[in-house]
Amino acid sequence: MTFSRTLLGLVAALALFAAGAGAQVSVPSPTPNAVGDDEVIKVTTQLVTIPVRVMDKSGRFIPGLKQADFRIFEDSKPQEIAYFLNEEEPFTVVLMLDMSYSTKFKLVDIQKAALEFISQLRPQDKVAVVSFDAEVHVLVKPTTDRDEITNAIRSTRIGAGTSLYDAVDTVMKSLSNSVEGRKAVILFSDGVDTTSRRTGLARNLEDATELDALVYPIRYDTFADVQSMKTKGTVNSIYVAPVLPKGTKADPARADIVISASGEQGTTAEDYARASGFMRSLADRSGGRLYEATTLSGLSEAYAHIAAELREFYSIGYYPTGERLVDRTTNVKVKVAQEGFVVRAREEFITRKKN
Repeated sequence: MTFSRTLLGLVAALALFAAGAGAQVSVPSPTPNAVGDDEVIKVTTQLVTIPVRVMDKSGRFIPGLKQADFRIFEDSKPQEIAYFLNEEEPFTVVLMLDMSYSTKFKLVDIQKAALEFISQLRPQDKVAVVSFDAEVHVLVKPTTDRDEITNAIRSTRIGAGTSLYDAVDTVMKSLSNSVEGRKAVILFSDGVDTTSRRTGLARNLEDATELDALVYPIRYDTFADVQSMKTKGTVNSIYVAPVLPKGTKADPARADIVISASGEQGTTAEDYARASGFMRSLADRSGGRLYEATTLSGLSEAYAHIAAELREFYSIGYYPTGERLVDRTTNVKVKVAQEGFVVRAREEFITRKKN
């Protein structure tokens, strides 16, 4: 989506979630050894958790599996399972709603579909609601209080600008730092960013590879609507390209954010191709799934599929027994003992050095 205002209030947003420290794929204080230009670090004290879905060959979920039914391999080396949650354990779900201008869905339609989605979750599932335009708005922290969640969704308002990358960054950091158990992010957006200042597409995707939460983007295409607005000359009246503060150094993590001198960032075919790839990569890297929604019924159907699928995940974890290279990809494979079952789980992680 296109359009503008400055990004405010992200410091407060970092207090998004109030639960205890959660497991994540990250690195403790390292003990480096020289290996050429690469740094080797020990990761044996950090729990790696993986959402896992097991199906038969017809695609039907297999319930009732136990910890002993699973095997985990990191770079082909077997690992000992130290953490297991079955499909009955609750999820913490973050519902992210893009509230920048769009003619694809009206505000009342967005709110109605979101409320229908919440009604399909289990009562013990916690929900947080985050909306974003040029700013990121934390409307409610994770809670099981459906009245509070409903009020948060109904409080959403359309605004100008789209700080999608900043919003995703805020949510992923909060989930990694302060939420335990099974987690999922439901992102409703066209995937086009116009006003993020703090981070960019590349950093979001790196963090998604490190995140121990499923990401389910629901993408709708506003390209035709935006082209119509450009033809009518209304784009620039509601969008002003963001300008970095004076003296701010370029951040490689946001180098992919191209600011158009014409004030039409987020309106080109290239912008929309980038948006589509971004949304798909978020799903692929986290183990989630991308849904396309072109109609209100399609949006409701996507939410229904996601709500059903969240009831079909196990969560397993292990403490790596080997060493990893910083900023290099680690391959992980999850298997089940029974023959004929299909396992769906993320297969790559990036190890980062923590300061």
